[in-house]
Amino acid sequence: MKTNRDRVVKISVSGEVAHPITRAPFRLAIDGTPWLFPGTGGITYNFTLGDSAYKMAGDHVEPDVSTKNPNDSMNAAYVKYSCIGNEAIVLTGKAKDATGYVIGKHGGINHVLIHFNQEVKESLAIGDKIQVKGWGNGLVLEDYPEVRAYNIDPALFEKISIEEKDGKLFFPVKAVVPGYLMGSGAGSGNPAGGDYDIITNDKALIGKLGLDKLCIGDFVAIENHNDSFGLGGYVEGAVTIGVVVHGDCIITGHGPGVTVILTSHKDFIIPIINEKANISNYLK
Repeated sequence: MKTNRDRVVKISVSGEVAHPITRAPFRLAIDGTPWLFPGTGGITYNFTLGDSAYKMAGDHVEPDVSTKNPNDSMNAAYVKYSCIGNEAIVLTGKAKDATGYVIGKHGGINHVLIHFNQEVKESLAIGDKIQVKGWGNGLVLEDYPEVRAYNIDPALFEKISIEEKDGKLFFPVKAVVPGYLMGSGAGSGNPAGGDYDIITNDKALIGKLGLDKLCIGDFVAIENHNDSFGLGGYVEGAVTIGVVVHGDCIITGHGPGVTVILTSHKDFIIPIINEKANISNYLK
């Protein structure tokens, strides 16, 4: 596929391992049940790329390592320029020089999520500095002007088994999400600023649609959403491709988060179900 890969800016951005934060003792589930358990931030030792998005007894739990730049303006650039598949290197602490990969971005809390192997995770500490080679935003699919790419490392993108036929892109996904199930984060004007959530409050419906099988790193298609200039633009026939980046949520209107990587205002993207459609199979 012809792209402008060689002209996409590769730029250094950095953050540090982010401490978990909490705003209230309890989180309220849709049925009114209060729960006291972890949420975003930190080094999550038992939740990683490829795990079920429903694995953890928590809310918005982030896989592997959550990072953030403590300066708000710099963090905006850190989140914007970091792309899924980008290389990350530890700059300080016991794990210095270890490398990993960006696997997602979480809006609202404004974290960049990074996968490191278990040994590295055990050596990391809150506050350790991490530098990312931000590369991907600005990527153009030159033969597909109706399709916009965001948040994806060009080298990772080229490894995905995308078929080109009759002016359309046939993209492997684990599942297809009806547009009416996209909730928190919809309305954001920045498709490179994080994610938005699949609403999982109706567990029976989620099971019926097969969305209960989603894992961190899975590719999904979102029906009737044009996210070209913001998240959640409902347009009949539009298709968006994204990556599942954080765990399930108990609160109303939330669920596993999806970071956008491709979108079109018409049906130029055709999702093809593939059980192996997960970024972990392309990062090796």
